[in-house]
Amino acid sequence: MYRSYFKGQWSEGNTPLFGAMDNAVWLGSSVFDGARSIRGMTPDLRLHLNRVIQSADRLGLQCPYNVDELEALCREGIALFPADAELYIRPLVFGTDGLVVPEPAASGFALTLFDAAMPPFAGFSACLSSLRRPDPSMAPTDAKASCLYPNSAKALREAKERGFDNAVMCDIHGQVAEFATANIFFVTPENEIVTPAANGCFLSGITRARVIALLKEDGKQVSERSVKPEELLTAKEIFNTGNYAKVTPCTRYENRELPIGEIATRARDLYFAFMENNK
Repeated sequence: MYRSYFKGQWSEGNTPLFGAMDNAVWLGSSVFDGARSIRGMTPDLRLHLNRVIQSADRLGLQCPYNVDELEALCREGIALFPADAELYIRPLVFGTDGLVVPEPAASGFALTLFDAAMPPFAGFSACLSSLRRPDPSMAPTDAKASCLYPNSAKALREAKERGFDNAVMCDIHGQVAEFATANIFFVTPENEIVTPAANGCFLSGITRARVIALLKEDGKQVSERSVKPEELLTAKEIFNTGNYAKVTPCTRYENRELPIGEIATRARDLYFAFMENNK
């Protein structure tokens, strides 16, 4: 079930938002964010809402609501669903007027919530993509911009054609950046927990930051550094972090099977404990 808030009212279903001449439709001026409501718990909701406001500003748009107003709208929307619902929360800001450069004051806004059950902690396969993340001088990589996602989609299509679920993408320097749809962590043969250092080529996620903090609070060291693609070929475990599934293990990388590892399992347990304690 979908519930969308648009132009001051809630509606059910896939609410029409755009006109054929809206800047976002033909020139890609839109940003969004993703948050979660899991049985009424909303981990890091305000961080996600702050980020959509910042993303809008970085794309020359203007979110018409502040973070308090956005949070109130989200909680209003959550109340439209059953108490045990597992939801995805997606605020969207998009350009309407403007021939090439969108008019900030004319930015459109919609908030959509929909049923999205938490995926099982089961695992996925991945391969190295031939595609790369753009340099910050080439694209709005400091925003969660819709125009960046065709690049992810192309990498996913390539991976699926090879028989994999997801793809590892490198930055313009040939260093590992992230999965096509989430941030990446791995454990070295020496038991070092590693995630690529944020260098502006990929969005350093809110869930990524939360997992790093939780692992450190648990007494573990997490290295944020440059990662060569070949390091993944000898990793003891690989996993991702992202808002949709929070923590998910990679159980096959290229042609090598991997376990659902101790660190990924601990990271997920820590995250859900954090969520339960911050209702």
